Amino acid sequence: MAQVVIAGCGYVGNALAGMLLDEGHEVFGIRRDVDQLAEGVSGIPGNVANPSELGPAPARVEYAVFAVGADEGTEQAYRKAYLDGLAGFLQWLADEGQRPKRIVMASSTSVYGQRRGEPIDEDSPTHPTQFRGETLLSSEGLVAASGLSSVVVRFGGIYGPGRTSVIDRARQGLLRLRPNPHFTNRIHRDDAAGLIRHLLFHTNPDPMYLGVDDHPSDEAEVFGWLTKELGVEPPLPEEEGAEVTRRRAVGSKRCSNRRARETGYRFRYPSFREGYGELIRSSPSR
Repeated sequence: MAQVVIAGCGYVGNALAGMLLDEGHEVFGIRRDVDQLAEGVSGIPGNVANPSELGPAPARVEYAVFAVGADEGTEQAYRKAYLDGLAGFLQWLADEGQRPKRIVMASSTSVYGQRRGEPIDEDSPTHPTQFRGETLLSSEGLVAASGLSSVVVRFGGIYGPGRTSVIDRARQGLLRLRPNPHFTNRIHRDDAAGLIRHLLFHTNPDPMYLGVDDHPSDEAEVFGWLTKELGVEPPLPEEEGAEVTRRRAVGSKRCSNRRARETGYRFRYPSFREGYGELIRSSPSR
């Protein structure tokens, strides 16, 4: 049994905590509202960006996970969460005399600025075009320079229970098709948590992985499948406007999870069909 500390024990972190608890590990979760932690997780209240506020560390932190999320979509909020937060978490570990065997950091495919449907893997150049990707890339450098054995997972869009906005929009007839192909990359929450758990205890992991499912998909393919499964009208072509301009700013790329699969991890939801299909079956019609 290992002691694991999860900083930012939220949507993915709580799912990860449940997996670890089921395996008999002792899990500690850091978040401001510890009453939102999964049952069985020992809470450490506070904000990692202010390490002096945090309580004492467990007796032996063997593994650590940094999976925070920004409170809002501003540059200041991103810097506070991913740069100040990671620096604070590392400082807290050091101040508490803890040197975990491994730390896994949840990052994002937003570090890649490619937007023409290019194939992407861990060796592709990073050209972030927005502050989100720039901030996360700086955070990755911080954990790599920490002196700890570290693994970074760059996740695509995370969906799952409670994150069904695309299904809701399909039911409401609000999905719109872009005029050109636009590739999207996603991963189910349970696979995001499962991949972190897998890499946390892996014998000899690489320092970097892409956390996406097996099938980067054209958005039109996803929308068409969803509306057919739901038995609603197919999506309409989008109209020009501010919302269209904003959505086009998000890059189109095809991310590969080959390296993750080669570690032996097997995805529970290898494509959007399995993941959204289960969500559709388990959610009431609206």
